[in-house]
Amino acid sequence: MTQEAIVDRNNPAYAGQAGYTSIGLKAYDLVVYKFTGPVLWRCTQKQALELYDEQVSARHLDVGVATGALIDRATFPVPEPDITLMDLNPKSLAFAAGRLRRYSPKTHQANVLEPWGLPPQRFESVGMMNILHCVPGTIREKAVAFDHAREVLIPGGTLFGSTVLGKGVKHTRLSNFGMRRLNRKGVFSNLDDSLEDLEAALASRFSSHQVRVQGTIALFAAKSA
Repeated sequence: MTQEAIVDRNNPAYAGQAGYTSIGLKAYDLVVYKFTGPVLWRCTQKQALELYDEQVSARHLDVGVATGALIDRATFPVPEPDITLMDLNPKSLAFAAGRLRRYSPKTHQANVLEPWGLPPQRFESVGMMNILHCVPGTIREKAVAFDHAREVLIPGGTLFGSTVLGKGVKHTRLSNFGMRRLNRKGVFSNLDDSLEDLEAALASRFSSHQVRVQGTIALFAAKSA
């Protein structure tokens, strides 16, 4: 799919993806998987990857791809999975697609909070790793993304992902400082994101779900009816 310009600066979703420039993407893996993940949020790349390996399918949609680092390392149930990458930022899409070129992934530019424009009941799994805490609004408002995911999942398909929570998890002095700084910059929007609201949003939309907390990160998976 042709990739258009990055979303307008006046759009509330702009700030959360603005850092994904060519330079930012080159530094992303080092910053996120060597520092903010294990040090601030206390969840390692290995722990996040375990969720992928448990839930990823042969026909997978990855939403909010960043650099594609996790899906690049994931173990798929088939040698040639059908992968679609979706992101608001065209630079992220191009970067991740290049990294995953051995799978010939499709790319699709869309805002996770708006209609996705993808065929209904198309995917066996949808991954949303590290995106919800960058999306504006409360969990109750962001949960429209779960509605969109449910539309594109086959019956019995799986939504899985992770997000840094502001409430209902144990923050350290360092993680609290880092989270508030990222919120002030507009990179994060998660001060009011609670474990309780995440559980409720999943429970009201899916036939079953599970959430496990690692540090300040909630790792979740849910089955469509």
